[in-house]
Formats: sequence, C-alpha cells, structure tokens
Amino acid sequence: MSQPTSSPRVPRLLETERIYLRPFETTDVDDYFPGLFDPEMRKLTGTQNSFTRTQVERYVENAGQDDSRLMLLIALQENDQLIGEVVLMDMHAKNRSAHLRIGIDRAEHQGKGYGSEALLLMLDYGFGICNLHRIELEVYAFNERAVRTYEKLGFQREGIRRDALYYNHQYHDAILMSMLEHEFRERHAAGQMAGPAGQG
Repeated sequence: MSQPTSSPRVPRLLETERIYLRPFETTDVDDYFPGLFDPEMRKLTGTQNSFTRTQVERYVENAGQDDSRLMLLIALQENDQLIGEVVLMDMHAKNRSAHLRIGIDRAEHQGKGYGSEALLLMLDYGFGICNLHRIELEVYAFNERAVRTYEKLGFQREGIRRDALYYNHQYHDAILMSMLEHEFRERHAAGQMAGPAGQG
C-alpha cells in the first residue's frame, strides 16, 4: 500500500485532517496484495498462510457483501496514499458487539499516530452509526507498542490466551482487550477525535 492509488471519486466515509477511511474496491487489490507478504506485518498479525491474488480478490468481493463486516482502507489526505486498513468484523446485532482489527503497513507509516486516528474514527462509527455496545480486539503480547496505543485509547485488558500463536519456533500469548460504549463516550468527547491521538 505504498502508491497514491485513491481516486477523488471514491467516497471518503470518515476522515480527520491527516487521514481518511474509504471502502475497499477490487481495483485496490494490486496495491493491497504485496502487503500480505511483508514480514513485519505477518508477524504482528500472526499471519502464517499464503494467499493468491485470486483468493484476495474473492475475499474483497465477499467482504463487501458481508453485513457483519465493515472493511475500510486508510489513506493520507495529502496524497491519497494507502497506508493500511481497519476492520469491524463479527458484528452481532443482538449482542451489539464486534471485533476490531487494524494494520498499518511499512515502518515509515508507523509510530505517527495514523493508527490511533483511524481507530478513533472506527470506534466512533461503531458505537454511533452501528449502535454497538462492545468492541473487542486481540493483540499479541510482543506487540508492546500496539498494546500501549490501545490502552491509551481506553481499551481494557480482559485476559490472556496463553501460547495462542506459534511463530518463528516460539509460542506467544494473545491479549484480549475491549471497550464499552459509555467508556468511549466518557473518554473521547465529541469534537476531540480529529488529529493525532498517540502512537499507532
């Protein structure tokens, strides 16, 4: 996701001064596909499977038809460069719950607060427009920067899945974290969600 590939005609669903979130389109596959093989991203996400371009195309098409999933790309306002994705998935209408995941590609895009901004946009959308009560995520214990980011945003640790990931000949714990609607509203007052919000 390193080239300016976004088109002005693509709807910008959510935005801050520095980034915007937009729907994934099939024309984005060529730009998205190489990131699936980035060693650091594969480690942080615990990805061990390989994917063909056809499989990725099918995944994008199916995601667009899945009412329980909202998959958005993260792009820079200054040049429309795609830098990652943020996804609400497994949305359950009766429980009003969902799982959240995010990925920021390449080291030059990390640690600049882009991830935090994208997360705040998606959390506000999830708790507001999607009427969710609970949003949870899972992060591997070795990803300490992400853990700090989630805690700064207001996520609470709920538990640990011990030795949940076997990667590079070693087992790693996974940390389960969550945020409830009232916790988000109390921590992030309206009008204070745009702009840098910490590391990400």
